[in-house]
Amino acid sequence: MASEQIGYRGPTACAAAGITYRQLDYWARTGLVEPSVRPACGSGTQRLYSFRDVVVLKIVKRFLDTGVSLQNIRTAVQHLRERGFRDLERMTLMSDGATVYECTSPDEVHALLQGGQGIFGIAVGVVWRDVESALSQLHGERIDTGETLIGHNPADELARRRNRAV
Repeated sequence: MASEQIGYRGPTACAAAGITYRQLDYWARTGLVEPSVRPACGSGTQRLYSFRDVVVLKIVKRFLDTGVSLQNIRTAVQHLRERGFRDLERMTLMSDGATVYECTSPDEVHALLQGGQGIFGIAVGVVWRDVESALSQLHGERIDTGETLIGHNPADELARRRNRAV
């Protein structure tokens, strides 16, 4: 099934991105990374995140782990949002701890390093594959029907039974 047809609930997005539910909730409420499939609208509703949302969550987590301020991360995420999150998997995000730079070619990465601006980078393609791998072991939800999609975890008997009961 195409990844655009699958959404992921908060706990699944947290597990794949390596963040806590508290972080996820805070980032959604403050607009840092909002669920693009289904926002929370009142008590009892479940947010539903797209695959790309989960990739962005993991990128945010990596930046936080390396010491980039939340303010600078917000600027980077806003930049990604404005460009429509296109070609994420071919991008490298570089930072000197104060500014985040987008590089789409090895030459741009090299130029940034030569200028002394880049201290660390995040190859988004690697993050993309990490998230794909993590989500393949977890449950998704069909956006159109709400059906639970079971990950490739053969030990999850409860989810298999739940789908048979529906």
